[in-house]
Amino acid sequence: MKNMLFPLVLLLTFSLAACKKSADGPGDPQTEYDNAKKVRAYISDLGFPADQVVENENEFIAEGDIVFPKNMEVPSAKVKTEQFYTGSLVSAANVTNIRLRIDASMTSMTSEINSAIAQWNAVANCNINWTISTSGTYDVLIINSNLGSGVCGSGTFPSGGRAGGTIRINKNLIAGNSFAQRARTICHEMGHNVSFRHTNWSSIGESSATAVPGVGGTDASSLMNGGQCGSGATVLSTKDQQAAAALY
Repeated sequence: MKNMLFPLVLLLTFSLAACKKSADGPGDPQTEYDNAKKVRAYISDLGFPADQVVENENEFIAEGDIVFPKNMEVPSAKVKTEQFYTGSLVSAANVTNIRLRIDASMTSMTSEINSAIAQWNAVANCNINWTISTSGTYDVLIINSNLGSGVCGSGTFPSGGRAGGTIRINKNLIAGNSFAQRARTICHEMGHNVSFRHTNWSSIGESSATAVPGVGGTDASSLMNGGQCGSGATVLSTKDQQAAAALY
C-alpha cells in the first residue's frame, strides 16, 4: 500500500533460473515470452489501465502494490473481476491452511502479523485460514523490502490454486505508524494474496470491475481500499467480510 499521496505500487521479484534447457521445455525463452503476453492480456482484462502497469524483468506491477509474476498460471476461464477480485482463487484444498513464513527481517513485527492473521481467520462462514509456519515448508513468505518512497507494501495474486507466494513490507516506511496501521498494511497485502483487489478501484483509475455477487457498491470502510497506508480502516469492514465469505 502507498500513502495517500501516491497510487499503490506492488513490488515483488521472482528469480528465474538461468540454466540450459531444451527449446520446448520449461524455461524456454519463447515459452516464457508467450506466457508473459498472456499475463499482460489478463491484467488488461481485469481493467487495469496500461499506464498503471509497470513491467519489470520478472513481473508486472499494477496500482503500485499488486504483483503479477510473468510465469504465473493464467486462469483459463473468462476473468470475473468481481468488492473485488481477480477471478483466480486459492483452491478449497489450500485456502484452509495458508502457511505463512516470517522472514528474519520481519520478526520485529510478528505481533502485527499475528493481528492481521487473526482478522482474516475470524471472518464468519469463510474458509480462509492463515497459519504461521516455523519450518521450511510454507506457501507465502513475508519479508522486509525497500519498495521506494511512498510504497508501504506489496502482495502477489493467487496462481494455480495457491495463494500468491510473497508479501513485501517496507518496514522502515511504516515503522512510525501506529500498531493498528502497521497491522492494517500487512492485512491489506494478505488480501491481495487471496485475490482481493482494491475496493476503491474506480476512484484510483481502474477502467472496470464487477462487485462480488451480493456485495456491491463502494465502501469507505473497506480495509482493501488502496492508497490509504497509515490512514485507512484498521479492521475488515462488514462488506470485506461478506465478500470473503462469498468467495471462500
